[in-house]
Amino acid sequence: MGIDTERDIEANLQIGPTDQGMVRLFIEAGTTEIPMDFDPEEAEDIAEEIKAAARAARAVKKKG
Repeated sequence: MGIDTERDIEANLQIGPTDQGMVRLFIEAGTTEIPMDFDPEEAEDIAEEIKAAARAARAVKKKG
């Protein structure tokens, strides 16, 4: 399975700063909780990757 494989799973995503100066992505799906902490620079890199993916997704949507 890859990133293009659709799944019928619901998840909740929360994003915010921690009291240790990190950025936390907190993912909750059913009984599973995944906290992922990143330093601010890593978080900015991730944000850029998300923006690039959004631009690419828009390009695909316009073609279809």
